Amino acid sequence: MRAKRKLAILLRKIRSAYYTLRIKMVVGSFHALLKIHGKSFATRNVHLGKNVNFNGMKIVGNGTVHIGDNFHSGIECMIITQLHNYEGAEIPYDSTYILKNITIGDNVWLGNRVIILGGVTIGEGAIIQAGSVVVNDIPDCAIAGGHPARIFNYRDKGHYYQLKAEEKFH
Repeated sequence: MRAKRKLAILLRKIRSAYYTLRIKMVVGSFHALLKIHGKSFATRNVHLGKNVNFNGMKIVGNGTVHIGDNFHSGIECMIITQLHNYEGAEIPYDSTYILKNITIGDNVWLGNRVIILGGVTIGEGAIIQAGSVVVNDIPDCAIAGGHPARIFNYRDKGHYYQLKAEEKFH
């Protein structure tokens, strides 16, 4: 039993190293401590801060994505930066795309299966509840969830900024 557990841990580490290398080779820029623990996809228009953790992230479209430091995602999250041009020359849409950039601040945590649509800014220290669809900006330290995501609480900002000053990052 112990040998099986060690083998499972080794395989998990190998997969993580492979996924991390794949993202490093594709994204436009990244900083130290990039950790990719689940199958993830990104584009050249993605720029990652330090200590970014993906647990299965799919970033699609030709819009630009900036993700700040100490970012954590749950499993099966998606960021979409382009949509079909439905106001074009054909119905239901033409062959052109509308690009919308996304900015995610430092210390943001996304729960499992969060979807973020283009044109959104998520502020520093925000938390997005699992299963949410983010279509509007989320301010600093907000806790939001739902379809579409709505703010339902805020972090204790004093405590948050104290932990940040003490550099207590996970």
